[in-house]
Amino acid sequence: MTELVAPPVPAPAPAAAQAARGRRWFRPWRRPYGLATFTWLYVLWTLIPVLIAIQFSFNDGRSRTAWQGFSLRWYWEDPVSSVWHDPSLRLALTNSLTLAALTMIIATPLGVALALGLTRWRGRTSTGANMLMLLPLATPEIVMGSALYLTFTNLYTTIPLGRTAQVLGHVTFSISYVVVIVRGRLLSVGRIYEDAAQDLGASPIQAIRTVLIPLLAPAVVASLLVVFAASIDDFVVSAFLSADASSTTVPIKLYGAVKTAPSPALNALATIMLAGTTIALVLAWAVLRLRRRGAAASGRGASDAALRDLAAIDV
Repeated sequence: MTELVAPPVPAPAPAAAQAARGRRWFRPWRRPYGLATFTWLYVLWTLIPVLIAIQFSFNDGRSRTAWQGFSLRWYWEDPVSSVWHDPSLRLALTNSLTLAALTMIIATPLGVALALGLTRWRGRTSTGANMLMLLPLATPEIVMGSALYLTFTNLYTTIPLGRTAQVLGHVTFSISYVVVIVRGRLLSVGRIYEDAAQDLGASPIQAIRTVLIPLLAPAVVASLLVVFAASIDDFVVSAFLSADASSTTVPIKLYGAVKTAPSPALNALATIMLAGTTIALVLAWAVLRLRRRGAAASGRGASDAALRDLAAIDV
């Protein structure tokens, strides 16, 4: 019997091979190497100046260009010019932390209440109200700061410039962040748990307090941290509403001192503020990530326990 042998396959022509490689390069389902490269280049471009500034906050000498050895001189070791011993730098840091804390305490409960109202509100004017609530996020900060300054100096003249006006200004633009975060959580939860609680005899307030608020806890914590990061980093609104040196915050101090008397202590002050902002954002990200992972299990367990407690209440 004669064995049949397949004829050899001819090698592809150079033009065909180049076309095949071109098709492989433009495949839409391949890994986006170009996009990833561009993203990392952008990240490095933005981070390198920040890392250099952080590096010179630990410089042993006063130079901000020549490295003279590692030291904590500009944080607390220098008895005159360090952040810990310079009254103006310490005051700016204290003002920023106080302002951020007050903004968190005021803006977060108001934002949660507004998110509940806007989510449950159904009517002709609800769409307009939702758009107005998101307007501070789209408004340029310079416009927001100048508008608030004119409001407090011409309309609400009983409110003095300084910390009171700064707190009100920060609360004004921070509420929108809380509304966006909490409302997203509300839309994912739905009304089933509230309706079940009310079917078991709970009042609307009891349903919100014992069922809905535990489900919103991760979003509330994330809102607190985002508001803290946005408030402590704000410059424009704080500068417009500042009265004098007693209400100077860290961004205002950095802006004024860099032009007049730059010192590595400013790098140290900026590093402290950057560390606080980064920690707040990382914690917010971690809370949201944990919420996404355990939303089904923990949310169902908390709501079922709350419903059992409500069933035992004689209402």
